[in-house]
Amino acid sequence: MDRMNWTDIEFILQGLSEYPRVEKLLFVMCLMMYLVILLGNSTLIILTLVDSHLRTPMYFFLGNLSFLDIWYTSSFIPSMLIHFLSQKKTISFTRCVVQMSVSYTMGSTECVLLAVMAYDRYVAICNPLRYSIIISKALCIQMAALSWGLGFLNSLTETILAIRLPFCGKNVINHFACEILAFVKLACTDISLNEIIIMLGNVIFLFSPLLLICISYIFILSTVLRINSAEGRKKAFSTCSAHLTVVTVFYGTILFMYMKPKSKDSAFNKLIALFYGVVTPMLNPIIYSLRNTEVHGAMRKLMTRQWFWRKG
Repeated sequence: MDRMNWTDIEFILQGLSEYPRVEKLLFVMCLMMYLVILLGNSTLIILTLVDSHLRTPMYFFLGNLSFLDIWYTSSFIPSMLIHFLSQKKTISFTRCVVQMSVSYTMGSTECVLLAVMAYDRYVAICNPLRYSIIISKALCIQMAALSWGLGFLNSLTETILAIRLPFCGKNVINHFACEILAFVKLACTDISLNEIIIMLGNVIFLFSPLLLICISYIFILSTVLRINSAEGRKKAFSTCSAHLTVVTVFYGTILFMYMKPKSKDSAFNKLIALFYGVVTPMLNPIIYSLRNTEVHGAMRKLMTRQWFWRKG
């Protein structure tokens, strides 16, 4: 396809156009959740930067996760909110590609990052005496860079293959946002290669990290069960409970979308995808802050510092 023609192509994001009242309700709900996402994740990032007690590998990776969630949701929620209240639900080819590539980069990166965080918890519980030696600052930066690099390369590969496709006819995407599989299915040519690459990417970036996470927690569980005191076991479990909850919510939603029986109710399928895209990033900072004395202590210190600063 000639690059000069890209500016002439527009896509229609169908969303729930047939249910205008539902869209107005979703506008209010998604706006509130987006504000919570921005506030919660921004607060966690600030706390990990300003509080010395949170400058540990776990909170370094958590800061990356929060930064990722902000970028992921910001790639599609603002335009989605506009479309909820607009009669014209079109998006240009360029904006669609950018939206698709950014969200895909963030999704792929999060899968790898959750596996990296599982490895961090494995070393912390199974090899605590050598934790600071093994999980050094240099290794943290390298693992975070690897997560972002792999996510970017996966998105870049699939985006380049997608934008080379020719499009014709009505470019209606039956979704709230530009999603890569829905995007390539609109092409008026054979998309077998794209579907194979997307499937391979899903297997590599969804199930390979999940396998590593499961292996890490098998070793963690084995180590915890060998601890004699109940208090010691409780403390060990508490250090990884937040990460395990985030993984359960993240992969639970994805596996439900992929493994549930195909439904003729496309509206239900779209709402499930919306839950994955909006609710999961909103829950992450809440889960990591709930019953976390270190985060609570950092928050109190930050608020006290601001109060003294205002007093002059």
